[in-house]
Amino acid sequence: MALPIYATPFQRAWHYTFRFICGLVLLFLMAPILVIVPLSFNAEPYFSFTQGMLSLDSAAYSLRWYEDFFSNKMWLLAVKNSIYIGVASTCLATVLGTLAALGLSRQHMPYRGTIMGLLISPMIVPLIITAAGIYFFYARLGLAGNLWGLILAHTVLGTPFVVITVTATLSGFDISLIRAGLSLGASHSRIFFKVIMPLILPGVISGALFAFGTSFDEVVVVLFLSGAEQTTIPRQMWSGIREQISPTILAVATLLVALSILMLTTIELLRRRSERLRGQSPG
Repeated sequence: MALPIYATPFQRAWHYTFRFICGLVLLFLMAPILVIVPLSFNAEPYFSFTQGMLSLDSAAYSLRWYEDFFSNKMWLLAVKNSIYIGVASTCLATVLGTLAALGLSRQHMPYRGTIMGLLISPMIVPLIITAAGIYFFYARLGLAGNLWGLILAHTVLGTPFVVITVTATLSGFDISLIRAGLSLGASHSRIFFKVIMPLILPGVISGALFAFGTSFDEVVVVLFLSGAEQTTIPRQMWSGIREQISPTILAVATLLVALSILMLTTIELLRRRSERLRGQSPG
């Protein structure tokens, strides 16, 4: 936001000082992540900067850890499981969360606050408690130690994000559009797919991306429920840190950071598109 032309010298000085302070705070928060990126190109099997890296010697940098990631069978199995579980749980969470948000958006729905509290409880309750409860419940149903158990567990964790984002999108929805469609003879299903869904689609996609990110990054529930063949990327990283220290973990972390940046950029673009659809100026 630009300063007004009538701003005093003190206001201008504070404006730029405040921005500088915010930049320092952001750098402090991002520094642990930014350090990982150059370390992933280390030619030596160390988790620290070598003398050659500090002197910018090209021989001190290598892609060997990225090559190890794309050629290691355990890592490839973890990638396959993470993508399969993430996509499946995201689809389920998106459908269930969208339906729940549509119901919660109705003003006359009874016990709306209680139901919303129950739906978002996986975000509030400590994850270790949720993981233990899911494990004991799924163990009785025979779902522990297989992919479907992990998919359902990640669906539980991802649904609250869809509910919140879609509910926020529906808060600005003009209900008169539904009445106009009904008055013109359109069925409820046609109104949903032709009127409601195009307007709430940015919120649905944003919620789906959050649900996918939650599933792709989750490790506690995986440690409780997964077996030897259900290793995911976070669990493989956890095992790598405990059993064998390999800079391949840094290469994987760098790729996950790039994926996170891509997802956040997509969410921001969808947010601006949603504001344009509502007639607001994106900011």
